Amino acid sequence: MIDIERTNLKKLGSVAGLALAGIGGALVYSAMSRKNGRARGKGEDNVSVPYRHGVRVEKSVTINQSPEALYTFWRDFENLPRFMRHLVSVERRGGRSHWVAKGPAGTTVEWDAEIVHEEPNVMIGWRSIDGADVDNAGSVHFTPATGGRGTQVKVVLRYDPPGGRLGAAVAKLFGRDPGHEVQEDLRALKQLLETGEIARAS
Repeated sequence: MIDIERTNLKKLGSVAGLALAGIGGALVYSAMSRKNGRARGKGEDNVSVPYRHGVRVEKSVTINQSPEALYTFWRDFENLPRFMRHLVSVERRGGRSHWVAKGPAGTTVEWDAEIVHEEPNVMIGWRSIDGADVDNAGSVHFTPATGGRGTQVKVVLRYDPPGGRLGAAVAKLFGRDPGHEVQEDLRALKQLLETGEIARAS
């Protein structure tokens, strides 16, 4: 049993209480980073999470679908809550999108995002817009798998949790591992697109 001073318990509990599960949950976790007051450096005005800051998550899964089909499904961002458990909704608003994710204690966190790089049927890159509740950036890549086995879908996320890497370690201590949860969401995507439904544990 880990002995934690009572004075630190409230702080650690606030980190543990964030719903860091699924891709949406990983981004919810980063909402608290804005309270850190970190100033951006020169040349960082167009990035939401500067290089070498925050935590990087990279996970992949092979799905028995073509890159074209997977790109088309993902590009309609309103499909994402179908397999990302902690996303409430994603709404397209012109060239941008509005995201709502589950937060701690029944709250929600919202942010707007824009696509910053896109290659049809190959990859989509996005970032949160300045002034959002959540600072985050990410990309999804669609690569034909070897042997004609479908497509490898790789997701790369970067977010800046409370307390930096220490905050991420605390979240893992409390059983909230963003890498694991992102992988679970990708497995749900695989089930949805290969079988038409997601098997949830009862």
